[in-house]
Amino acid sequence: MKPANAPHVAILDDEPEIRRMLSDALEEAGFRTTCYGRATEFEAGLKRSAPDVCLVDLSLPDRDGLGIVHRLALESGAAIIIISGRAQVQDRVTGLELGADDYIIKPFDPSEVVARIRARLRKGRTAATPAMQVASFAGWRAHFDRYVLVNEAGEETPFSHAEGEVLRLFLDSPNRLITRAQMQETLGGAAGESFDRAMDVRISRLRTKLGEDPKNPKLIKTIYGAGYIFLGDVSWN
Repeated sequence: MKPANAPHVAILDDEPEIRRMLSDALEEAGFRTTCYGRATEFEAGLKRSAPDVCLVDLSLPDRDGLGIVHRLALESGAAIIIISGRAQVQDRVTGLELGADDYIIKPFDPSEVVARIRARLRKGRTAATPAMQVASFAGWRAHFDRYVLVNEAGEETPFSHAEGEVLRLFLDSPNRLITRAQMQETLGGAAGESFDRAMDVRISRLRTKLGEDPKNPKLIKTIYGAGYIFLGDVSWN
């Protein structure tokens, strides 16, 4: 019997064989799993319990998988990993731009999926120690336990798990250059055009949520050809 605090993985795939293969591999590795064959069942399940990781297939019988990914990125704190037979670069780029944390192409080895999930959860635990869940900066408070930004008026703006990874990277190293290579090493994923575009989208969304002028941002500055710098004093509590 799995401990109650074992990481919970929700699996959304319309192929029973895939669901069974993933569930067996993950359960054997110590995870708790819940499987869904349709998006409507998956969404109903999310209202009952919040998983730590969501594995989402893109080809679903009742909903566009990319739409599910986008909604999860906006509303859930779970890590999102796409598992799909769509192998085109543009599909991977689109999935990452919409908020996915990783993209695995079918067919795959279940052990690879287990390893990717473990790596993603390790990053999350490293980035979210209990003593450092809330950061204050430039009139904002970022709550990484609730995935929300709070302004001076007390108004809340949610951010996704993927956006939170980027924001924490900046807040952990304020006033220092962070290169693309450092971002790729810290956040994971394959270096290349799809990773760069995904980072551009996440940073653009963070700037919008922080009320930045896209033509002249004050907090997240682009250093062309080098990387980014977060300007400002940051305190953690």
